[in-house]
Amino acid sequence: MTAKPFDADHVPKPSQADVDGLRARIRGRALTPADPAFETAALRFWNRLGPVSRRPRLIVRVAAAQDVAEAVRFARAHGLKVAVRGGGHNWANPTLRNGGLLIDLGELNQVASIDVAARRAVLQPIVSNREVQARLNALGLSYPSGHCPEVKLSGYLLSGGMSWNQGVWGPGVGSVEAIELVTARGERILADKDHNADYFWAARGAGPGFFGVATRYHLRLYDLPRAIAGSVCHYPMAEAGTVARWLEAVAPALPANLELSLFLVAAPPEVAAKCPPADAGKTCMVTATVFADSLDEARAALAALDACPAMDKHLFKETAAPTDFSALFDASGALWPQGMRSHVDAMFFNAGLEDMVLAVRDHFVATPAPEGLVLFTIFTGPDVPAPLPDAAFSMSARYYGGPWTQWRDAGDDAAATRWHDRCLDLLTPLACGHYISESSMVRRPDFVRRSYSESAWNRLRELRQKHDPDGVFYDYFEALS
Repeated sequence: MTAKPFDADHVPKPSQADVDGLRARIRGRALTPADPAFETAALRFWNRLGPVSRRPRLIVRVAAAQDVAEAVRFARAHGLKVAVRGGGHNWANPTLRNGGLLIDLGELNQVASIDVAARRAVLQPIVSNREVQARLNALGLSYPSGHCPEVKLSGYLLSGGMSWNQGVWGPGVGSVEAIELVTARGERILADKDHNADYFWAARGAGPGFFGVATRYHLRLYDLPRAIAGSVCHYPMAEAGTVARWLEAVAPALPANLELSLFLVAAPPEVAAKCPPADAGKTCMVTATVFADSLDEARAALAALDACPAMDKHLFKETAAPTDFSALFDASGALWPQGMRSHVDAMFFNAGLEDMVLAVRDHFVATPAPEGLVLFTIFTGPDVPAPLPDAAFSMSARYYGGPWTQWRDAGDDAAATRWHDRCLDLLTPLACGHYISESSMVRRPDFVRRSYSESAWNRLRELRQKHDPDGVFYDYFEALS
């Protein structure tokens, strides 16, 4: 059956009878503003900063892929544009739009299959990073999942996926072999490199601008590293420039399976007492994690970091501690806790690491948001990671990071926002690109365009016009005010 053309201005809006008809055709739930559960469903997102003023006209909390298809066809028939919510973790909350139909994937949270021999898995979109690793690690397998334990596959993979062990495994989306999805016409299709290749290319990087709904991911898996070990060292803020300059020099000689990061962060209690008074409880923290074949290999790689010229001034040091993904998620989750109000803008850099760190060091010491941090992840090995040749995710650089401004009290909104904006003023001139899932398309819409190479951005626009010419799915910027 040919779908009706989408015309938001001339198609009648759904009546109660229409909504009741949709409810009869789906396994999930369709909620209108009259439903007691509507407000809670509408405001299901990670960043407590909001936006509390936007509301969809209808929420469909799907229970199966067929529900998704029914919801899209219903939207076309009734002049409702479509937004899609996965885990609700995107910092800018782009899935909450004014008007339209919100498809909530929250109940599509199953691991459909794991083939140990073939090293392949099929998963629904709302399986978290922690859940993926737990299921796979128990079978001696792994996957380049994201770092935050609560992030779900959906938004992580749609945006590209900055992953654990990225120097060896690549970004998360690089190990996606096929995607089951629903198109703007409400059709269910499989997309891979040989079938529906336009969708396969766009789904791996388009983020909230994707013109479809991914319902299952087919993933290539890897052997679980035999040994994972980590080191952490805290330095006074006065040593941040020295540490950054040395890390920049040594990183190309370090193995690619060593994940290296420099943080400006509030010191943990055991370190804060040792911080100089001028540092206001802040510290320069270096973390390194190795995914190795043996603990000896991991220790040898991490030993190189002991040569830092500021090592004799360290405030705390732990070297080559054996760990696993569960503990890594615990540590990462402590840096990005739940229930926070947040501004986040992640960027890619090829500028000097010392220049970037010194640009924001003093500003960070004065932050009014003590739970916030500034991160610079440093890719190791001699070569800057190359962009994927066959995906919309097209940003690559020597460094990745930026400010994660996090606070708890609504009374601090104005001060935290001013601090964050000033941090962006200091760092943006040094950046060469942005990351679509950790940029605000509301406050900084220019960062959306800068999340892609020019050719990738142009192709995304062309494919959207080709496959969603009627604009059934919201684009990056619609209905966000």
